[in-house]
Amino acid sequence: MALEGMSVVVVGLARSGVAAAEFLARRGASVVATDLKGEGELPEEALSLRRLGVRLDLGGHRPETFAGASMVVVSPGVPWERPELAVAREAGAEVMAEIELAFRHLRGRLAAITGTKGKSTTTAALGAVLREAGLDVRVGGNIGAPLIGLVEGSTEATIFAVEVSSFQLEGTRDFHPEVAVWLNLSPDHLDRHPSLDAYVAAKAQVFARQEETDWAVVNADDPVVLEQARRARARLLPLRLTGQPLAEGDGAFFRDGAAWMRRDDREERLFSRSDVRVPGQHLAGDLLAAAAAGRLLGASRDDVARGIAAFRGVEHVLEHVATIDGVAFYNDSKATNVAAAVRSIEAFDGRVLVILGGRYKGGDFALLAPRLRARGSRVLAIGEARDRLRAALAPEVSVDECGSLGEAVERARALAEPGDTVLLAPACSSFDMFRDYAERGRRFKEEVQKLTDEPLSAQRGRG
Repeated sequence: MALEGMSVVVVGLARSGVAAAEFLARRGASVVATDLKGEGELPEEALSLRRLGVRLDLGGHRPETFAGASMVVVSPGVPWERPELAVAREAGAEVMAEIELAFRHLRGRLAAITGTKGKSTTTAALGAVLREAGLDVRVGGNIGAPLIGLVEGSTEATIFAVEVSSFQLEGTRDFHPEVAVWLNLSPDHLDRHPSLDAYVAAKAQVFARQEETDWAVVNADDPVVLEQARRARARLLPLRLTGQPLAEGDGAFFRDGAAWMRRDDREERLFSRSDVRVPGQHLAGDLLAAAAAGRLLGASRDDVARGIAAFRGVEHVLEHVATIDGVAFYNDSKATNVAAAVRSIEAFDGRVLVILGGRYKGGDFALLAPRLRARGSRVLAIGEARDRLRAALAPEVSVDECGSLGEAVERARALAEPGDTVLLAPACSSFDMFRDYAERGRRFKEEVQKLTDEPLSAQRGRG
């Protein structure tokens, strides 16, 4: 795809927008990058695009910026229905997601992982398995580096393990993974997508261009995901994460304390459950998906077993931060919806003090109540959703409203006893208080670190 001399508008100057603008400018395109934020609100890496000849149009998206564009590249955080994008389409411009631009320029093979929960763990674990096989694997997308930032220097031997969100997938046309993994589906991002059906349709784009020689690895316990996969042309590899193993046909499942995979009527053992080093039943399921995808992409059984045994999880996903005077602190800042928070809470058997809240983006907080009640839990509510959390949960569990994340950590520590767990699993987005879930998770870890430097008596005194 020739880019030299092409007039391109990049919309949104977060990580993927900056990476796309840089990629385009280095290949000779005439690039305008636009963002709703003003100059003082953007990071230095965005402003430094000017050194590559990129023109920055800041403080709004003006229709005239789009009028003469041949191509518009949209960052994941930008709603697909914005009126400026309609102007561009009407003028004949091709409007695409950053991952679509990247796909058209990468060389090698592509595995794409989507789902409401578990994408990051599965993607990172797949990368670990493929590295054990000695392959040139590049891990990114919605996790780590944007896909466009991984393209340079790729060859036909390169394998891309890419986390993809619904926001990214809705802007694809040619995007075609050899292995597509869809882990699960629950209501999410309904503040962005107009309906649950629209959310499902966006996710289903991961299968849309697959062919009969490709693989669709899907959660057989999720009827919506399974139905969408059966509509695709790719060969199906169902995952059975709970209940009885698959009786016949291709698939991956747990049996007798181990993960197994069946393909063409031949069964093979992938890894032992006792080798898994990350907490939570749902994370074991993510590792099963990663192991199966790794085998389909050429890793041996020994590569899979070593990669899974060495895998220690992903930052901000049930990440153990510290144990202080017998109280364990876990960071699951990436649990940004109700279903994810449910799974996070269920990963622990004892009493859990859960920090919930942020910007509400849909879902029923009342679904958390039975899990919280069963563990004798207490809720520390933060952010814009505090009142909504209290209304949904206070009849069932104790809810303390806190003015900041730091206050919530201090309050949880004052209330916790040895053997308890303090868990950040917000069930909300971070944008009311933080730049993103990663900043929220880092702040949580900083606040926990402060506790290690403070005498226990002082912590108790605040309670």
